[in-house]
Amino acid sequence: MLKSNFELVEFKYYFITLQYKQKDKHMASIEHFPRVNENGEVIGKVTRTECHSGSFILHPVVHLHVFNTKGELYLQKRALNKDIQPGKWDTSVGGHVDYGEETELALKREVWEELGIIDFEPKFIKRYKFVSLQEAELVHSYYCIYDGLIKPDPIEISEGKFWNIKDIDAQLGKNVFTPNFEQEWTTIVRENRPTIIQ
Repeated sequence: MLKSNFELVEFKYYFITLQYKQKDKHMASIEHFPRVNENGEVIGKVTRTECHSGSFILHPVVHLHVFNTKGELYLQKRALNKDIQPGKWDTSVGGHVDYGEETELALKREVWEELGIIDFEPKFIKRYKFVSLQEAELVHSYYCIYDGLIKPDPIEISEGKFWNIKDIDAQLGKNVFTPNFEQEWTTIVRENRPTIIQ
């Protein structure tokens, strides 16, 4: 949590700078991610295309699960132009760690880019390996409690809302959610929910 107005202004300036860097990056033809081992140690540099082409090169990503004080979980619906799992409901925030970027800074950048949230306090849950039909990710999973304003990025996200936990459980296995969210929800987040929501 940011402790002063000065820190908040400084934080906003940092993310404005990152925004322009992100625009420049997306205009470029190549994005680079770190190649890592299962301990999270960087062992190389790979392109986004290489990571998503079925090579199963392990690369780091960050997830944030945003709960409100009612115990509801915010989920985002992935835009139809996404190259992985378009149109599915997914983790509150999820994104790649860029090459040369620290994990927690990547988390804060992604949260700001996707949901417009700056003033939040992430809590680490777990790091784990996830393998889909297309890629292999080293997921760094976090949560936070947040009741403030959320402004989802309309380019990345087609819709976003807080879900009641019973409604999430009722839709599992029905092709509503991404496989990664379903696995993380059923094996990590739900079992830690009594600790998360006290």
